[in-house]
Formats: sequence, C-alpha cells, structure tokens
Amino acid sequence: MARRTGNKSLQAKLVLLGDMGTGKTSLVLRFVKGQFSEYQESTIGAAFFTQVLSLNEATVKFDIWDTAGQERYHSLAPMYYRGAAAAIVVYDITSMDSFVRAKKWVREVQRQANSSLTMFLVANKADLEDDRKVCNEEGEEYARESGLSFLETSAKTAQNVNELFYEIDFAAKRLAKANPSRQSGIKLHTRATETRRGYFCCG
Repeated sequence: MARRTGNKSLQAKLVLLGDMGTGKTSLVLRFVKGQFSEYQESTIGAAFFTQVLSLNEATVKFDIWDTAGQERYHSLAPMYYRGAAAAIVVYDITSMDSFVRAKKWVREVQRQANSSLTMFLVANKADLEDDRKVCNEEGEEYARESGLSFLETSAKTAQNVNELFYEIDFAAKRLAKANPSRQSGIKLHTRATETRRGYFCCG
C-alpha cells in the first residue's frame, strides 16, 4: 500500500556483515516481513531489501544490503559498506569463532568505511542461551571499547529486532540533522514523496 507524505524523509543505506550462519538474513526478514524460518538458505553474494519506518518528525527508507558470510565473498563487502550510513556486524552467541570474525569485520570497517558511519555490534541467537559460548558482558565490553552500539537479539523470537532498527533510524536522523550536507549514505528529501512498505530481494 502506497502513501503520500509531506514530512521530511530520509533514505539510508544499511549493510549487514558477519560470518555465515550468524543469522543476518533472518534478522532482516524478521524486521521486513515479520517472519522466521529455521532453514534459511545461505545468501549468495548479497541480498537487497527495503523497508520504511515512519517515526515522529521524519520517515526513513532503509536500503538494506545483506552480505554473504562465506569467505569467498569477502572481497565484495567493501562495495556494500563504503558509502553506507550504518553497518550491523552480527555474531552468533553460540560460536566464539563468529565473535572473533566479527571483531575482524569491525576493524576492517573502521579502517576503510567513511568516518561518519554508525556501527552496531549484534549478538544474535539469544534464544539459544543453553548453548552460549560468548557471554553478554564480553560482547558489551568489546563494543564499548570500540565505540559501537551493542544489542543481543533473536531473529527467532524477535527479541530486540525492531529495537535495533529503531536505534539505527534514530541515529540516521540525528546524523542528518547535525550535518545534513555531508552525511555519506543518507539522503534527505523534503518534498512530498510516495513511499511503499515492502521488500524485494535479488540474489
């Protein structure tokens, strides 16, 4: 269903990074469609989604790039995170290896992406508490030391999924308001625009 609005609207590029199997695609599908599948196929290259959030004084349209976690696609990642307004680095709380890899992603993005990019460290699969290998405090401490926002999520139960994207929405608005002419990955539209809730995916 399309609707017309005269409010300010922002368009923000968002990228998800992390190891294969950490649940990146599941997080996006939970946010965009409100759905979860136990058997999510691995992403090939990258998948693209869009979603619109309308909160308070502005509407934000997210252009979401869900990157593949397999090592053979790693070299493609810079073309997605360069120029992004925000990056979500995801690890699986049941896998210490995925946490170690998440730290590598953080360092790479901090080194190569634009300086205004907002980064979130997300500990996914919080529903698997009995199999936890990375404690909450460890992720939280690393995020704090690295200047990242941190959340534990579960795509399966929807724990903190909407909260994550609302936080990104708030950050995008704050950045655009503070310096509207220089924010990489954020476009500000003030004329009446027509927006459509929904998503599409291309492999």
